[in-house]
Amino acid sequence: MDVENEQVLDVNPTDPDNLSDSFFSGDEENVETEEIKNEINGNWISASSINEARINAKAKRRLRKNSSRDSGRGDSVSDNGSESLRSGVTVPTSPKGKLLDRRSRSGKGRGLPKKGGAGGKGVWGTPGQVYDVEEVDVKDPNYDDDQEMLRDLNLGEMKSGVPVLAVSLALEGKASHREMTSKLLSDLCGTVMSTNDVEKSFDKLLKDLPELALDTPRAPQLVGQFIARAVGDGILCNTYIDSYKGTVDCVQARAALDKATVLLSMSRGGKRKDSVWGSGGGQQSVNHLVKEIDMLLKEYILSGDISEAEHCLKELEVPHFHHELVYEAIVMVLESTGESTFKMILDLLKSLWKSSTITVDQMKRGYERIYSEIPDINLDVPHSYSVLERFVEECFQAGIISKQLRDLCPSRGRKRFVSEGDGGRLKPESY
Repeated sequence: MDVENEQVLDVNPTDPDNLSDSFFSGDEENVETEEIKNEINGNWISASSINEARINAKAKRRLRKNSSRDSGRGDSVSDNGSESLRSGVTVPTSPKGKLLDRRSRSGKGRGLPKKGGAGGKGVWGTPGQVYDVEEVDVKDPNYDDDQEMLRDLNLGEMKSGVPVLAVSLALEGKASHREMTSKLLSDLCGTVMSTNDVEKSFDKLLKDLPELALDTPRAPQLVGQFIARAVGDGILCNTYIDSYKGTVDCVQARAALDKATVLLSMSRGGKRKDSVWGSGGGQQSVNHLVKEIDMLLKEYILSGDISEAEHCLKELEVPHFHHELVYEAIVMVLESTGESTFKMILDLLKSLWKSSTITVDQMKRGYERIYSEIPDINLDVPHSYSVLERFVEECFQAGIISKQLRDLCPSRGRKRFVSEGDGGRLKPESY
């Protein structure tokens, strides 16, 4: 009888689940014949409810282990903590290592790049792949009739008139417009026109230069630049200019050919032929613009031609950077030793102000830059304060700057020793 009671009370003491999940502390408070009750936190809970909660907890743990989110770690470790192998492949146990693993999740594949290296962001195909020119589909919803306009016109012998018209219109435009015209001629040659048509076009332009120069005085130089660019793009042969040697009587045509010859000779020294028009204002670097403005001012000091300086400034196409010219011009005045530079810069700023080439904002920014940097300038250029005050006053009298901007001009007092009889005292004195 005692043996049977011991077997009833001993509920598998070696079962680890019963040991780990049991709510009992080892001492039963009360044993009844129908059910065993325990007190937890002041509440009496039956043993059957405890067993049910234990089963639910174990089921939830198994679900967490077998969840797809953590299958890499849960499936590789058994309930007793031992690692397992599935189908002979070891599953990585580090979530970070699995996240950065580029191999196939299914365990298939040879590790080759996706789509043979032709896939992925920013990839246009396999290395070395060459695409043929696509023919225009007239049934395409995005098809534009203007794309085939020149082909449909059936110009015939009048094809050579297209470059003549394009260049004539570009002579009156900006440098960026002439750059686009040069690109247009390069694209048309070989598709709509032949090199023979392009040569006929420039022959016509050289013949019409006297008339073109009436409306555009710089037409000979500009046509010469077009010729040099066409030779550089390969739509004119290299012997085109040589064929005119000794046969040109027109002064304008000779000037255009000379300009083209100079540009082509410069290209052999390292300068690219496709840079004859420069780059648009917004595409030029700040350092390049500073050099161009400095060269502009130096050429103006040597020549004294205000109209040419104004034209060169407009050619840069950087109205937002005109304050740099104001700044560099005033610095040039401060560094000069004679009166000629003082007067020439004053006349230049007055002309640019009256023609509205330099706006109020750009003029103001240029003076404000000088005002803020005059302490540093004075270290290298003595008496720069007095020269600046005088120049600012002259600009105010000429109407270039406002009274408010004039009053902002900084002035610096200096101290000098007086005569020996004054006891060596210091007197403040302004320049």
